Amino acid sequence: MLDTHARKFVQPSIERTASYFLQKGRSANEITVLALFVGLGTSVLYVLGFPILAVVFLWLSGFLDAVDGTMARNTKTSPFGTVMDITFDRIVEIGMILAIAYIHPEVLWPLLLLSVSIIVSMTIFLVVGAVSEKAGIKSFYYQAGLAERTEGFVLFSVMLLFPPFLFWSTLLFFTVELFTGIQRFMEAKRILK
Repeated sequence: MLDTHARKFVQPSIERTASYFLQKGRSANEITVLALFVGLGTSVLYVLGFPILAVVFLWLSGFLDAVDGTMARNTKTSPFGTVMDITFDRIVEIGMILAIAYIHPEVLWPLLLLSVSIIVSMTIFLVVGAVSEKAGIKSFYYQAGLAERTEGFVLFSVMLLFPPFLFWSTLLFFTVELFTGIQRFMEAKRILK
């Protein structure tokens, strides 16, 4: 929801950063890899006991993730770049879930439920993108929903920064993600008739 409706407010800084990297001869795929490593740094920093710095790395990786897409759209998009982008986003999320589970094994079940809801929601998202004839600004049909990447980052930030509420914030994330999957499924039924 925030990605769809609030992107216009941060797009100028994304555009400037994308232009800077392109002027320096960097490719969108290189920034995708950089976003992956910064995102994985989130998990490492959290396990090492630096949750605030972990959240900074998380948001920096998300910013770079937006920058790489803008770079790709301003040059030549590559199907493999899209595969890298979506795959690396999930690897960063998996890394955070594993890091939280390592530090807080008492919330394994809510984290498992969260993982399942992400799998279901992303499966619908990817299949609809693959079979839909609609095209968006991205290289595939992008289904908006209640939980997009920014909402995930907000909820992951809450999970990392407020351990006393981890059980409930994880269940909230699970609920929001599951609702998004249902939203996307219902939209798929409508647009793929």
